[in-house]
Amino acid sequence: MTTLSRRSLIATSACLPLMAPFPAFATGDQRTLGKNGIKVSGVGLGTNNFGMGMDYPAVERVVHAAVDMGITLFDTADVYGRGVSEETLGRALGPRRKNVIIATKFGSPMGQGDFPKGGGTRAAVIKLTEDSLKRLGTDVIDLQQYHRPDGVTPIEETLGVLNDLVKQGKIRAIGSSNLNGPDAAAAEAAATSGARYVTAQNHYSLLTRDIEADLVPVCEKCGIGILPFFPLESGMLTGKYKRGEAPPAGTRLGNWSARGPGVTDRFMSDDKFTKVEQLTELAAKSGAGVLDMAFGWLLNKPYVSSVIAGATKPEQIAANVKAAAWRPTPDVDREIDRITKRA
Repeated sequence: MTTLSRRSLIATSACLPLMAPFPAFATGDQRTLGKNGIKVSGVGLGTNNFGMGMDYPAVERVVHAAVDMGITLFDTADVYGRGVSEETLGRALGPRRKNVIIATKFGSPMGQGDFPKGGGTRAAVIKLTEDSLKRLGTDVIDLQQYHRPDGVTPIEETLGVLNDLVKQGKIRAIGSSNLNGPDAAAAEAAATSGARYVTAQNHYSLLTRDIEADLVPVCEKCGIGILPFFPLESGMLTGKYKRGEAPPAGTRLGNWSARGPGVTDRFMSDDKFTKVEQLTELAAKSGAGVLDMAFGWLLNKPYVSSVIAGATKPEQIAANVKAAAWRPTPDVDREIDRITKRA
């Protein structure tokens, strides 16, 4: 299917005629991975940090703290630390693996040059999935996500092999990452039988709402649950950074800024600082903190399956879980829109 024809899909029918309506989420902190029905916690743990310098004892503390606090969704990717994140996550979970949902990703270049024809080809998907299973030390991946479309492999080929892996019991469900609305609609239309994407993992937060223009309508229509990443804007929504000051050493944006000028601009713009300042003031008037607002606003959206947030310390997990209990009133929600929807 060509790019042009894909984009026409969003204006017509983004789902097959017999698609079931979007399911109601379970009460409490348990939600579902879109139309699949796999239950997950409202807060998920992102494990990118596991492949970025955290030593194993620190990983183990964070993983066990997350399980103890009720987090059941653990999100990783083969490319995080070139396999280190998957390996340490699987090792840290150990026998507790049976109590959680593991989501991983494939398709981002890992620097090996193994698949010059693209990471979405049949051969690539089979090998990358087998490699992830071994690193994670598990017999099945609960949610296998296509990390970044390679731009050359027909979506029918990628979905076909993923469907075969589901039939073989190596994958329970499949999802996408970094797709726009037209491409998500095209993937839905291409899945004429067998496995369909049940989730879409994209950058989504109080400060980054681009997906509402095209991806969210497709997901709502097709029963695809959204898994926001960067919900805290790499710390911008925690009060960690100040306008006019360099990001502190050791923070994510501090580490990124060391790579060169302009690396952190998409997070630390003047416009975003202005929005954070206004959101902080609004949160205080509402008897909450901006962290509460960051989680609660997302979890107030019925199409959000779980909010993926990283952590390097157990206390960060505790703060995230606590924040996720907050919800905006209708008046506060309208004020959030006034602050954050402007260009």
